[in-house]
Amino acid sequence: MKTSGIRWFVPMPAILLGFFLGSAVGQAPLDPSELLPPEELLPPFHVDDPAVAAVLQKIEGISPYVAPDLELKRDHNYANTPVDVEPYRGVRPFKEHFLLQMEYTGPGRTYPEPDVDTVRLGFLGPIVPTVSVATGGMSHEEPMGVQMLRGAQLAIEQANARGGYLKKGIPFELMVHNDNGLWGASGNEITNMVYKEGVWAILGSIDGANSHIAIRVALKTEVTMLNTGDTDPTFIETNIPWVFRCISDDRQMGYLLVDYLYRKADFKRVAIIRSSNRYGRFGVREIVDGSRRMGRPIVIEMAYKVGDTDFTLQLERIKAVNPDAIVHWGDDVEGAHILKQMRAMGMDQPFFGCDRHLAPEFAEAVGELAEGVWVTCPWNPKRQDPKLEAFRRIFYKRFGVEPDTYAAHAYDGMNMLIWAVQVAGLNRARIRDVLAYRAKPWPGVTGDIIWSSAMDDVGEVTLAHFENGRWVYYTREELGVPRGYIPARDRVSREAAHSLDTTED
Repeated sequence: MKTSGIRWFVPMPAILLGFFLGSAVGQAPLDPSELLPPEELLPPFHVDDPAVAAVLQKIEGISPYVAPDLELKRDHNYANTPVDVEPYRGVRPFKEHFLLQMEYTGPGRTYPEPDVDTVRLGFLGPIVPTVSVATGGMSHEEPMGVQMLRGAQLAIEQANARGGYLKKGIPFELMVHNDNGLWGASGNEITNMVYKEGVWAILGSIDGANSHIAIRVALKTEVTMLNTGDTDPTFIETNIPWVFRCISDDRQMGYLLVDYLYRKADFKRVAIIRSSNRYGRFGVREIVDGSRRMGRPIVIEMAYKVGDTDFTLQLERIKAVNPDAIVHWGDDVEGAHILKQMRAMGMDQPFFGCDRHLAPEFAEAVGELAEGVWVTCPWNPKRQDPKLEAFRRIFYKRFGVEPDTYAAHAYDGMNMLIWAVQVAGLNRARIRDVLAYRAKPWPGVTGDIIWSSAMDDVGEVTLAHFENGRWVYYTREELGVPRGYIPARDRVSREAAHSLDTTED
């Protein structure tokens, strides 16, 4: 089934399929005059980065038996980690990982461009309810996945309104696949997209377990996978040169939260309550480690099963240790239950949460109890930016709903893939190259997207505070939160990079 440059691969009963298409696609597509903002606000379709121009020149006409001498990014520390929360302080580790950019040395750059009728880009996201291995029951991330799909869809429609793939004058086509199935199903979807449908790159996804499976298949099939919704810090810690992420992860948000808790608010005793799935376990890891390294270890960490509604046991044990503040890491539904039950039990500690609490359903569920809540956020959705305002206006006109984090990052991610195709051509290795060696920050609606050496977004994150019935977003500078020393990063030649001692200061 094909709708507005989108082809759907979502097995389900016909009645449910019709309902889903109506809710996900939204209103009828807009004509180009309504779909496109002013030219200066559109993402680039050309080589706008000298580093990318140099890469294209070096790989042009290269032999398949020669690895190009491309400058690799080398970070002096991993993921902008402040020195005072790094592990093994005072002890030099034998080896530090993820400091040197991964390279692709295969022959793919020499493959000729084929004749095709459309340029297919893949989408993998949780868009249809299924049984989820991660939760042991029904899946729960479909609202996020549908918003992610809408953001990707808008980027495709805008690209086609601008002429599609300019080199051949053909349209882009989005191949939509659901990933919220039994464990391993996401790998099958990647295989189908690459070998049966011939996609040139893939955008996805949200669920940490499914994403980890998908990127290992992307490695074997040699196709770029750009993640826009999974904030699991370990997603990028796989040394797979085909994997990218354009949303700041829980590591970045955790560092800001830890700095606020201890450097700004000066809390001494912090407790954690979290979901027992991968999102909860890995989401709080840097908070736990950072707290310990700053001399204020977490006093108690309690877990619950996704879908629970009664948190009496966990909260009674937390109450018994009398913490100064409580951090929740899980979905907004459970967060609302926890906050209401805390207050009913007389627990008046400040409540901190992850970015999933920004869903409108959280504030609606807790009412006036939302006042004073702090949550992390991977960007600043209220900043003054003409690109963001144009995106928000057109998105609402197109779909009849406001864009959220997942929609905005998917829009940026799909635009990055479209740009890579425009400047690299229909060649998967070259598409990967122009993304990997881009040195100039990507001008996204979510802000400047800056790659680390591990191809992870290390751009600005914020804390959101619920004030007078709305979320107000604060940057680190606006909060006045100091940050530990972070060494600079640089780029070095391929030969020099591999000869460096990566533990060197």
